[in-house]
Amino acid sequence: MPTPLPLPRLIVTGHTDEGRSTFISDGAPQRVRTVEERPGYRVSNLWALFDSPAAINDPDRVAEVAGLAPPPRGSLIRIIDYPPEPADPVEREYQKLLDMDNEAQSEVDDWIQKESAFAEKGASLANVTLNARIEQRFAPVKKGYKEFLERHPEHVKARLAYGSFLNDIGEESEGVAQWEKALVLDPKNPATYNNLATYYGHNGPAKKAFEYFEKTIELSPKEPLYYHNFGMLVYQYRQEAKAYFKCEEQQVFDKALGLYQKALDLSPKDFPLATDLAQTYYLIKPFRTDDAIKAWDYALTIARDDIEREGIQIHLARVKMNVGRYTEARQHLGLVTNAMYNGLKERLYKNLDEKQDKTTKQIGPAL
Repeated sequence: MPTPLPLPRLIVTGHTDEGRSTFISDGAPQRVRTVEERPGYRVSNLWALFDSPAAINDPDRVAEVAGLAPPPRGSLIRIIDYPPEPADPVEREYQKLLDMDNEAQSEVDDWIQKESAFAEKGASLANVTLNARIEQRFAPVKKGYKEFLERHPEHVKARLAYGSFLNDIGEESEGVAQWEKALVLDPKNPATYNNLATYYGHNGPAKKAFEYFEKTIELSPKEPLYYHNFGMLVYQYRQEAKAYFKCEEQQVFDKALGLYQKALDLSPKDFPLATDLAQTYYLIKPFRTDDAIKAWDYALTIARDDIEREGIQIHLARVKMNVGRYTEARQHLGLVTNAMYNGLKERLYKNLDEKQDKTTKQIGPAL
């Protein structure tokens, strides 16, 4: 297996209000895509602009980009890591098949994104036209997988990839059939159990999803993704988890939090994972104030730019407002300066004023 290259380092500079140069952020790119069936392959989208020429102070909008193509009239900075070509001709053929799959998926994602933009302007294609175009684009990929597996029926990775492709295009039962065949061929492959567990988590029975996730982690105890996926399942299906683990709801929350934390221990710089962990506290009653604040504080330490940092300040303000720590909540909101948060910030200030006034009236005037 090829050793993956380090993630690209994205350094963003800007200017202070006084016009002095400054660093805005320094860290890994926000949009990174890998393919489990092709170790070493990685797409890192670094920066996107949606007009040309672009204003010098335009914010990065890379999170809005789907597919390979840049936005209309825009630009996209991307780094793609390609692993070395395998020596085995069968594996080379398989890698080409994966490339064809990835290119088709990215192109269709781009069509859907553009169609959504056209629809907002009243210039949308009929759904039947877009669907026919998508079906036509995916047809050679589906044919390629079928022909490859006819020649190499015991190729486990190809069955996994074909199952994922079928699942992505809405043919879920056919995709599951491919994963089940892969499981028979290689009952020690954790990726197969993870895929099946995710499917059964969405479609039931939940018990089977729990069993498959436990097997996934048994086979690959160092992979953070598997703990993260299992944690989300336990959190979302709490009633089923109570029956499976034979415990009460608070213990189910503990189980989900433990899985999230294990994933974060294995991948301590994963910002989306850290925020997922912190957000789980919102539904836990009684509210675990200190634990929630600790989780958001940690996410703040690994935030990759000012937008993420200010988003954390919003969460910290909400948490502290809800537990009556109004002065601290206002301090957090005071650190939020990005215009994209203005609406949310105003609503929180309004809620904060109402809660504080209500508390003051209940306590009575100071003597």
